[in-house]
Amino acid sequence: MARYLQFAAAVAALAVHGALLAEPKDPDRHQFGVIGHSFNNGGDEAKLKRAIADESESALAFVVVTGIKGEKEPCSDKLYERRREMFDDAKRPMIVVPGSSDWSECKNTAGRSTAIERLNRLRELFFSEPTSLGARKLPVTRLSASAKFRTYAENAHWEVGDVLYATVNLPANNNHFRPEAGRNSEYEDRLVANRFWLNRLFAMARREKREAIVLFSEGDVKALEQPRGFRALLGRATTRRDGFDEPRRQIATLAQKFNGKVLLIDTAANNDTTPDIEWRGNLGHLSLGSGAVEVKVTPGAAVPFTLKNAADGK
Repeated sequence: MARYLQFAAAVAALAVHGALLAEPKDPDRHQFGVIGHSFNNGGDEAKLKRAIADESESALAFVVVTGIKGEKEPCSDKLYERRREMFDDAKRPMIVVPGSSDWSECKNTAGRSTAIERLNRLRELFFSEPTSLGARKLPVTRLSASAKFRTYAENAHWEVGDVLYATVNLPANNNHFRPEAGRNSEYEDRLVANRFWLNRLFAMARREKREAIVLFSEGDVKALEQPRGFRALLGRATTRRDGFDEPRRQIATLAQKFNGKVLLIDTAANNDTTPDIEWRGNLGHLSLGSGAVEVKVTPGAAVPFTLKNAADGK
């Protein structure tokens, strides 16, 4: 019996030693997946299921999914609940970014907007817990943890290695800015919440000396195209209000004061080109449309984010 215990102890010691040797030299190196709005361009539930299944087979720290339904699908609790079950069944931690077709474009039978009520229902079903969805949970911190912004649970942040990740509710339909007079209370209130959220994220990243910040949204704020000088004033004087003007200017300003990289990932329509990351200084942009990619993260590298197309394995 004594010899057996000695043998078991030796095997355990070797196992621990082997495990230590097997650990990567850089423990912050990881990969994450992003599934674009699967329901754009005639997509359906089957496409979303395939994308989730494909991502589940990869060694990913988490997967971000934008949009849970198509614009022609009903904004019903039954549909919301069915899609929630899909995400819960996924093997990887799943982070959901709400899309415009999920809430801001919803209307009742009389043709009146139900955006606020539907967004609140999404918050109850998808964002009520301090974790991701999926079989394996990832802890997240929600904006709703702040007393002043208790309803904004869809905005969440989490960390993997030395990178700060976060979602920002910026729907693609001009950030849900409505041209009708007196119809923008939701937009204005969310603008204040997002302003606070972005300031908090960058302050946290600077304080903790993070190497990078990655922000996920449906809408493209076009931060790399930020106009300056007279052109900027002229743009704000146009009759059509740009719903992304303030977050675009804020992100550009905050990125200039941040020593690390800032990567913006959205799912605005991008059908003519292969997804790629475009950089201007420390600010990068990736637009997926309805595609899916896996992103490799290599801290300390000159190019810390590189893409692997989830559909073809390249």
